[in-house]
Amino acid sequence: MAKVDELSAAPPAEATAEGGWPAVATVAAGTFTVVTSEMLPVGLLTPISGSLYVSEGTAGLTLTVTGLVAALSAPLVTAAVGRLDRRLVLCSLMVLLAAANVLAAWSPGFAVVIAARVLVGVGLGGVWSLAGGLGVRLVPAAAVGAATSLIFSGVAVASVVGVPAGAYLGELVGWRAAFLAVGGLALLVSAAMAVLLPPLPAAEAVALGGVVRLAGDRRVATGLAVVSLLVTGHFAAYTYVRPILEDLSGVGAPMIGTLLLAYGIAGIAGNFAAGALVGRRLRGTVLVIGAVLTASLLLVPLLGLSVAGAAALLVVWGLAYGGVSVSTQTWLGLAAPRAREGATSLFVAVFNGAIALGAFTGGRMVDGFGTRSVLWLGGALALGAVAVTLLGRVPRTSAVS
Repeated sequence: MAKVDELSAAPPAEATAEGGWPAVATVAAGTFTVVTSEMLPVGLLTPISGSLYVSEGTAGLTLTVTGLVAALSAPLVTAAVGRLDRRLVLCSLMVLLAAANVLAAWSPGFAVVIAARVLVGVGLGGVWSLAGGLGVRLVPAAAVGAATSLIFSGVAVASVVGVPAGAYLGELVGWRAAFLAVGGLALLVSAAMAVLLPPLPAAEAVALGGVVRLAGDRRVATGLAVVSLLVTGHFAAYTYVRPILEDLSGVGAPMIGTLLLAYGIAGIAGNFAAGALVGRRLRGTVLVIGAVLTASLLLVPLLGLSVAGAAALLVVWGLAYGGVSVSTQTWLGLAAPRAREGATSLFVAVFNGAIALGAFTGGRMVDGFGTRSVLWLGGALALGAVAVTLLGRVPRTSAVS
């Protein structure tokens, strides 16, 4: 435990920044692509289930499997790549992601789709665990916060452009074309990374045992608990947002993409708003995010019974959830500043495990109790995150939080 405390207490050594903003933008394109790949079934759940003759709850396993594999692969990939140049690893993982999406597009049955989604999970876990801590290596120290926000804006932009574009494309030419398009994008991003990223040798090999020991730090453990509750709650509901909008709010298929676009735009705003605040007011920022997410989820069955009401609540939902990634990643970075890759791999593991758990639990709730039930579940878990944030150990920031 002493080693963990020593790592989390001392500031990181000053590193020479290379690559600059073009490199940061390329990494953001990478996070956009992996999260678009992960989330693509959300906007296509109904056509996928119809085409492959499975229930919507079963189709939700396309998200569950990806999240579960990403949770397992994040610390394993980080440890397995040892001292390999991170640029080479990132490029290779993006190629794997491209192949996985092409396989999903070709798949003749649901089992092949699941196999493709396993590969997506490996690529997702590896890319995200390495990319999340690269801001400090690519820009000067004064710009690290902005760079980290930009890298994680890929998550919000994936909701804004990726998921709605997939839904639109699915309506126009079928869900398989959406997977092909994301596969092509992954190849383009891999090429851009090869050109724009500087060599990124590992500062030190990340041992799996050291990653696990980090979780023993109370600040790290509290942050991981908050991530787990917020993300499980969100994805219990968001995985089934299309059936929710269709069943509860009477939204027609042509409007789904538009409403998801509004959600995503709000998510981008939430990402940058949280990024600007979290470094100074960590606890307060996370509390606001949790409280607003709780309210937006619990109010959908009450006030979201029309298209207008659903649209308004979806925007508030997106604004709150848009800040989750950057604020919780910042939490883990502050809790273990000298073990950023290890902390990030834990973050990605818990985050994606929570996605898997949320999608799986939500699927069982939808099939057993209907679409309203996942909104109550999501709201209750988000409220739990508020309680943990209030009572748990929070890292120090530049201001009282």
